[in-house]
Amino acid sequence: MTNCETCAYVYFDEITGEAICDLDLDEDELLRLSQIRSKDCPYYKDGDEYKNVRHQVE
Repeated sequence: MTNCETCAYVYFDEITGEAICDLDLDEDELLRLSQIRSKDCPYYKDGDEYKNVRHQVE
């Protein structure tokens, strides 16, 4: 399962303290996402901006 907390589309709501997906989906995409049996999100995007830099340094 992908970790939503590391996704580029997540933001943390200060009031509730929860991670919320901020991906702008239309009705068709939202329906398709709800019908997927996989636990991995097809829209997951790694939010680590420095991943490539660390890889180049190593």
